[in-house]
Amino acid sequence: MTRRELNRALLARQLLLGRVRLPVARAVERVGALQAQWPPAPYVALWTRLDGFRSEQLMRAIERRQVVKATLMRMTLHHVSARDYLAYAGAIRAARVASLERRVERTGAQADIAALAAELSEHASAEPRSRPELLALLGLPKLTIDNPPGWPVWHLLAAQAELVHTPEASVWRRHTAGGKFVPAQAWLGGRGADGDAAAAYLVRRHLAAFGPGTRADIAQWTGMTLGVLDPAFARLSLRRFRDERGRELLDVPRAPLPESSVPAPPRFLPQWDSTLLAHADRSRILPDEYRKLVIRRNGDVHSTFLVDGFVAGLWRLVEGRVELEPFEPLPRRARTELEREAKALAAFHS
Repeated sequence: MTRRELNRALLARQLLLGRVRLPVARAVERVGALQAQWPPAPYVALWTRLDGFRSEQLMRAIERRQVVKATLMRMTLHHVSARDYLAYAGAIRAARVASLERRVERTGAQADIAALAAELSEHASAEPRSRPELLALLGLPKLTIDNPPGWPVWHLLAAQAELVHTPEASVWRRHTAGGKFVPAQAWLGGRGADGDAAAAYLVRRHLAAFGPGTRADIAQWTGMTLGVLDPAFARLSLRRFRDERGRELLDVPRAPLPESSVPAPPRFLPQWDSTLLAHADRSRILPDEYRKLVIRRNGDVHSTFLVDGFVAGLWRLVEGRVELEPFEPLPRRARTELEREAKALAAFHS
């Protein structure tokens, strides 16, 4: 498969070849997950993919517990459907807990994690509570830059208790301070499954949303090692291709594979959009020469726009309008179409 064929497959699966009409929870499942570190990101991500999307539709899905915000892939915040959370979380939790246990051990922190996690779960189940409230109830110090050992302990406790965010943390605003937590068991009526079956579900979701992909791509998106994922591959019946460099590509049956000639409209992606983070080799959508302009050394991933299916520049909202920063001069027709889309995005922001 050529890079352009992989590009069109990715765009089709990410609903970026044309806006569609889907319920929000179903759309979130189709794209695998929505990055949620920047509060407006999931709203922009859905606006650019769904026909007639309104911001209240996402909040309604969250309030109805159809979509949930939680720390998942690569220990970062995502919105996922409730069904996907219960399938993702267990497999990811095991890897997350193991990593955090090593970090806590390196800090030398002395704490009975199992007992504290059980107490934390009990407090948060009684009623949703903020992080400062939970730390105070556990008798732990506030988390500040002067208390670096406290952060790994908190993250480990939150992972063990399987905390998810309540709807307040998903309101469109620039800062999320003041959000509250509740255990998934209390909020969704279940805990994340674990084991090889859960890992296989995660692999299928990645390939359906971002494939065809290499094993390294799947490890990149999930934040899990190939040693953990390999039993999942063995459980699945997958299609196999090769890319232009001869690397094996895996894919789920019947997933769309459009022709490379299919037109791709201009599209705006928010900060940290998963489309740019779901592959070890991101050149199928992010040209190598632009990578350092988009993904900064500190890990920030800027808001970008696509022209002919590939990242062609950055955008930002300035005084109610979308300001474009193309990396190269754009053809007149592409510029006209992009500016039309930019005006629509500015109107959505207003």
